[in-house]
Amino acid sequence: MGTVKDDEAAARAVPPEPEHLSLAADFPAAERGRWVAMVDQVLRKARRIGEDAPVGAGVDTLTRTTPDGIRVPPLLTAADTPGVETGVPGTAPYVRGGSAAGVVPDGWDVRQRHAEPDVAAAREAIAADLENGVNSIWLVVGPAETDTDTDTDTGGTAVADLPAVLADVYLDLAPVVLDAGGSGAGAQEFLALAAERGVDPAALLGTLGLDPLGQRARTGDGPDVASIVPLARRVAEEFVQVKVVVVDALPVHGAGASDAQELGWSLAAGVAYLRALTGAGLDLATAARLLEFRYAATAEQFPTIAKLRAARRLWARVTEACGQALPQAQHAVTSPVMQTRRDPYVNLLRGTVAGFAAGVGGADAVTVAPFDAAIGASVPFSRRVARNTQTLLVEESHLARVIDPAGGSYVVEHLTEELARAAWAFFQQVEAQGGARAVLDSGWLAARVGEVRARRLRDVATRRAPLTGVSEFADLHEKPVERAPVAEPPGGGLPVFRLAEPYEAYRDRSDAIAERTGARPTAFLATLGPLAAYTARAGFARNLLAAGGVDTSEAGPTETVEDVVKAYVDHRSPVVVLCSTDALYVERAEATVAALREAGARRILLAGAADVPGLDGRLAAGCDALAVIESVYEALEGSQ
Repeated sequence: MGTVKDDEAAARAVPPEPEHLSLAADFPAAERGRWVAMVDQVLRKARRIGEDAPVGAGVDTLTRTTPDGIRVPPLLTAADTPGVETGVPGTAPYVRGGSAAGVVPDGWDVRQRHAEPDVAAAREAIAADLENGVNSIWLVVGPAETDTDTDTDTGGTAVADLPAVLADVYLDLAPVVLDAGGSGAGAQEFLALAAERGVDPAALLGTLGLDPLGQRARTGDGPDVASIVPLARRVAEEFVQVKVVVVDALPVHGAGASDAQELGWSLAAGVAYLRALTGAGLDLATAARLLEFRYAATAEQFPTIAKLRAARRLWARVTEACGQALPQAQHAVTSPVMQTRRDPYVNLLRGTVAGFAAGVGGADAVTVAPFDAAIGASVPFSRRVARNTQTLLVEESHLARVIDPAGGSYVVEHLTEELARAAWAFFQQVEAQGGARAVLDSGWLAARVGEVRARRLRDVATRRAPLTGVSEFADLHEKPVERAPVAEPPGGGLPVFRLAEPYEAYRDRSDAIAERTGARPTAFLATLGPLAAYTARAGFARNLLAAGGVDTSEAGPTETVEDVVKAYVDHRSPVVVLCSTDALYVERAEATVAALREAGARRILLAGAADVPGLDGRLAAGCDALAVIESVYEALEGSQ
């Protein structure tokens, strides 16, 4: 006779699984053709495709194309990635990671950038970072001496101040990555500082930050590539854990480049450095060890993951062609292009997604920029949030518990493969033009990147690429975040842009008008019919105009043309936007336009695509919002 415990154990026991049990047994086998037909059916109901559209038109409608011309369907399967070879972590082609163990379990190198010219402030900020989760310091090295005659951040720590700024840093525990604009300023002083402190050369960590090509990309000038050789020789002989060169692709990305252009140019720059180093007598493995690549991570999650994976594959192919496939050391930095000055707290979300993608993509080191980086000098709070973002990703989201967690995803493998092919083709074009320096000096790279930048700006203007808090859901009443100014980039090289700049310029224009006159530029919404009839289009118009700093007043529910005109007289503005349904436009719009024109309206727009006589323009999905906003300002200012 069994005991009570025996009965409880039996009750908890899992019954044996039937030999041929399948949870999908009662469902029909999945067929792509049926799925395609269902997609077409849904999009026909949504009027995204016509009734006579061919089979597969729905899938084509949902398929997007990247700036590099890579088509990304809404559904991918194993059939879409035939023959893709990714290898295993730690082995060529290193798609899945440069080391067999990845960053498990401690996570990637959390790296924080510092550009404070004040010695005490820089020392305090660095100590706070290292005590609270940061692993390495990215230190901008500025002029030879500190400039005390201005309140503006001059752009980094003076070379003479390096010992004081790094006084609390254990150089054999926390890597210091110097950023001297490519000239190598501070590199010799850093090595001398380590020797003065008695740090074992074999234990010294860090990167000296030489990058003549990156400096040329930023400023249009810079030392010859061969200038890296003397220091590289010394480091190769004495400092086995120190890197010398940063192959920085951020200037190319910051000018508006596509992912393939960013990768392709970085390969050409890396090859130029390899040629200089191996030509000076270093073997391939040693020369490659001295290089670190820096890429941008954006809020486009899957493309960023794929870019980092593709970069490792491409570099392995380059070094394989030189004699031995080698891994690539990667530093991913959240993109400055995506940062906004308006509603900057949304940058927290952008930085989180970009940091996530960089970690999942296998970057060795990741820098998440503070949310106020585009405004001015970051404060302790914003730096704390930036480093804590990575702490949450590693310690609470456990992203580092799995090596290459995106591996096997059909969309990631597809993007990695296609992006690698596109980047290799661009790399070959750069080499055919004479290499990384030649395409900078000739303007060829600037022209090619400019084409992509123009397309990006067009997508921003039409809000096909929405910017939350800027081109969408702008808050005209937000309290501006103010920060101390920082030194402007030197310029002279590739242009520097941010996607939000065109809208922010209008917001600044609106602020100036409000400060001068006591009121913001305002347009009148001529709402036709009841609330339910005009709410959707009035909201659309209000949202679009607010993106340019234009406030709105509205008529409210109306039943006649006279109701609209009466409300207009009470809220008189040179600019009017009609808002209602297509049915009410047919019934009332033409007469309303004529009456408003007679009452003094200078520019009359319509929310929607209806064709109404007497209109000056339309606001509709896909329209050029920046052109509409400019026309509104012209009408408002022309009436003054």
